[in-house]
Amino acid sequence: MKKLISAVAVSFCLMSTANAKDIVDTAVSAGNFNTLATALKAAGLVETLKGKGPFTVFAPTDAAFAKIPKAQLDALLADKAKLTAVLTYHVVPGKVMSKDVKAGMVKTVQGSSLTVGTKGGVKVDNANVTAVDIVADNGVIHVIDTVVLPK
Repeated sequence: MKKLISAVAVSFCLMSTANAKDIVDTAVSAGNFNTLATALKAAGLVETLKGKGPFTVFAPTDAAFAKIPKAQLDALLADKAKLTAVLTYHVVPGKVMSKDVKAGMVKTVQGSSLTVGTKGGVKVDNANVTAVDIVADNGVIHVIDTVVLPK
């Protein structure tokens, strides 16, 4: 029985590697980034984040987007330029794993810098990082509980 379980586990690991997903597919398959996926599509950023990368994405969950009043979120989704600025503010060039995170300023793809804090858990601006190191074949996702806005 142990040999069968081991063989199944090895097969699963090999299938997972063979079916590696980009950042967008990884987020969509997680099931709690539906609003993010909708926003990426509205901003025309899906193909970019399916690109070679590598990218580090601080991904707000559906619950994070739900903190934004509906009228404000609808207006943001309708304003492609502003939406693109907000979404690219959540992306850092390169693949930054949690073990490599240091407190300080980090330049985003949008052009502004995020403030990263590491005391009492990792924070990105005013958002708490709630899950780390969700690896995709073109980068990594760190989950945050609040949508962060460029200054």
